[in-house]
Amino acid sequence: MSDDIEIDTDDLERRMKGAMESLRHEFSSLRTGRASATMVEPIMVDAYGSLTPINQIGTVNVPEPRLVTINIWDKALVGKAEKAIRESGLGINPQLNGTVIMLPIPELNEERRRELTRVAAQYAENARVAIRNVRRDGMDQIKKAKASGMSEDDQKFWETAVQELTDKMIAAVDQALEAKQAEIMQV
Repeated sequence: MSDDIEIDTDDLERRMKGAMESLRHEFSSLRTGRASATMVEPIMVDAYGSLTPINQIGTVNVPEPRLVTINIWDKALVGKAEKAIRESGLGINPQLNGTVIMLPIPELNEERRRELTRVAAQYAENARVAIRNVRRDGMDQIKKAKASGMSEDDQKFWETAVQELTDKMIAAVDQALEAKQAEIMQV
């Protein structure tokens, strides 16, 4: 291999891992019948004249597997936080206890579980597409390097390296999807 032309596989791997991290974050927001502090992260509360994430106006805890509690710091925001939770589409009925909002997580029915597995599969497909886009960028870099004098052997070497990295990351996505779907279907 010539030393002057090299493809930055570390950058490609970093970008592919970013797609995996994004997938993990999306998976954590799926409600599986178990309580998770991340399920309330997308909820925005109208606090002090601007929309604020709920975890910035109170402490989110998971004291039990089927309960999320949010201890709101400012008593004046409890009603607004409760309203934001009701309107969030989580399908959870908040219960008030002073400045603490309790979110009991109900059991999921079979139909909802199947729907969530389809949503998880869609998230996984989006991650695969992102990884393939990074692969395409890597292959484009190789084509540009070939045009500027890269040898045929070097081209094959880098194409194989990029494809192996892509295959490894796609397998990780598939494995994460299987685990998430098993978790969702678990009763």
